[in-house]
Amino acid sequence: MASNPVLRNFEKSGQPGVNARPAGPIAPPPPSADQLDQWYAQPAYGQQPPSGLAPAAPARYLTLDDVITRCVILFATVFAAAAVAWFSPSSLQGLFVLVGIFGGLGLGLYISITGKANAINCSIYAALEGLFLGGVSAFFNDRWPGIVVQAVTGTILVAGGTLIVYKTGAVRVTPRFTKIVFAATLGAVGLMLVNGLASIFVSGGLGLRDGQNHLGLAIGFSLLCIVIAASNLIVDFDTVEQSVRRGVDEKYGWYLSFGILVTLVWLYLEILRMLSYLRNN
Repeated sequence: MASNPVLRNFEKSGQPGVNARPAGPIAPPPPSADQLDQWYAQPAYGQQPPSGLAPAAPARYLTLDDVITRCVILFATVFAAAAVAWFSPSSLQGLFVLVGIFGGLGLGLYISITGKANAINCSIYAALEGLFLGGVSAFFNDRWPGIVVQAVTGTILVAGGTLIVYKTGAVRVTPRFTKIVFAATLGAVGLMLVNGLASIFVSGGLGLRDGQNHLGLAIGFSLLCIVIAASNLIVDFDTVEQSVRRGVDEKYGWYLSFGILVTLVWLYLEILRMLSYLRNN
């Protein structure tokens, strides 16, 4: 079970139960008399399988290379769009940020809810995220030169560390672990929303993002979000591995890559925020 809210919907719609590839040579149960009658009456070609029987296997099963290839495509799109925003005049960067954040949020919710993750939708989402990240990163780098390089490096190190932790089995992705990560993710997002609403009425809101007056709280909350994002990434890795092992259709590779992209964007933004708190004091 994936803790990432994006991938949890995948497990409901794309869970490899019907199209699962068996782990070993398992003999199917013998057909009943009614099934034999249905098969006998069924035309030999061009018809759907009889009612109550499993549908045909997917045209091609998902492989790890499929997910890696799609991740490379999406991240290349993010970097290309981010470069456009980064090198644009400052008057356009604000527009790119607005288009990226609202467009990305809308399309991301659409993909997550409907499960319609394909090359076009995911590439457009990656481009919107790139515009947003490019504009925001340029703003942070203008105020704190070199902070973007530090944030990117930190994101790569954390992502690589989580992959090592997962592959070595130091952290086991159990149903209990997944539920805890999912609950923590919802809690963190809820606190962000409450803090944003509170900031409308009180300067700094709850202080979760106020690095000036509540430095310790702001750094602590960013560290907490980094840990939660890294935990989501571990669960994402497990979801990919289990999907490949169980034999889902290769088309779900876009959904898995989309979920990883969402997690890494969140991780990068939290590291960028935390570094800004440290550099500002």
